[in-house]
Amino acid sequence: MQIVSATDPAAWDAFLSRQRFRPFLQSWAMGEVYRDIGQSPVRLLIEDKGIIQGICFGHIVDAKRGRHLSVPYGPVVSDQRPATSDQQTELLSLMEELKRIARSKGCSFIRISPIWPLPATSYQLPATIPSPLHLLAEQVWYLPLTKEDQWLSDKRQASSVKCHPRTEEEFLMSMRKTTRNLIRRAERDGVEVTASSDPVADLETFINLHDETRKRHGFTPYSNAFFRAQVKHFAANDECTVYLAKHQGQILATSVHMHAFGETSYHHGASVQSKVPASYLLQWRAIQDALKRGDHIYNFWGIAPMGDRKSEVGDQETKNQQPKTKNHPFAGVTLFKTGFGGTSLPLIHCRDLPLTPKYWLTYAFETMRKWKRGF
Repeated sequence: MQIVSATDPAAWDAFLSRQRFRPFLQSWAMGEVYRDIGQSPVRLLIEDKGIIQGICFGHIVDAKRGRHLSVPYGPVVSDQRPATSDQQTELLSLMEELKRIARSKGCSFIRISPIWPLPATSYQLPATIPSPLHLLAEQVWYLPLTKEDQWLSDKRQASSVKCHPRTEEEFLMSMRKTTRNLIRRAERDGVEVTASSDPVADLETFINLHDETRKRHGFTPYSNAFFRAQVKHFAANDECTVYLAKHQGQILATSVHMHAFGETSYHHGASVQSKVPASYLLQWRAIQDALKRGDHIYNFWGIAPMGDRKSEVGDQETKNQQPKTKNHPFAGVTLFKTGFGGTSLPLIHCRDLPLTPKYWLTYAFETMRKWKRGF
């Protein structure tokens, strides 16, 4: 076994496409996105006798809270073999190489957020501590587009599970009644949803509307440079769609959806304040398109943690689908996303690996910020 730098984009993505969880944030293209915005990519392979057994993409972040190496939804290790102590040894070697690289780049810590489901995981990240804040969504809401939920299938069998697609009628009936009615109302109101034929050009419409949305809700957005780099690289491989929802000639809602490795992800959204429920019809159109592509997962991305629920679909009382705290950054979109039916995937909390004493200043600052936000 050895840890080596990756040089082959095709081999990297081919490995990722075979795994149970195949986040586009760990794709080769995502490294090029970060390179475009000045954050150098780090790509490492776990190899055993020339066979890739794991990948890990990270990028160097220059932040006010401290220069660090960020690993989004990685590493991804092979799930085509039973979990063994050898795999934990591989992760230990990987972490040592990440530490070496991060120190050489002047980083004070490594922030790593694997897509490893709770309540249990077969793997551990040695020498790490819980991060004061999350890096990415840790409560993911998704729709299985096939009758066999490949995210819940036994991980060593997921790649061979036969896919039997669900029907549009099944999805409509599994939605919350209010959501289903709002979709039909948008159709009656004459809302038109189009998938852009030129995502790079139409992204500017999204950016303008997103700026209005940011000002209205007061959140910290991705930079416009990030949006442009992401759409440029993924649209080149036909892995990105910009949706536009119009009513009487006015764009009321727009989104950036990613679709790679058989999964569609609702990654960015923006809308104007309106009584016309255009956003509901936009999501329904994106779900329909994912079904036509033969995707197996529709990922709504993050929601806020919620209380115990017997079911997340159908006409259950909405009071059981409210976030635990209104201060969580995903609180505002949780009711919207869960209304389409589906289920949640809770992930392990983000982990930090301190490298220098400067990290503890970051830790104190972020802990205070978390306390002030109340989540």
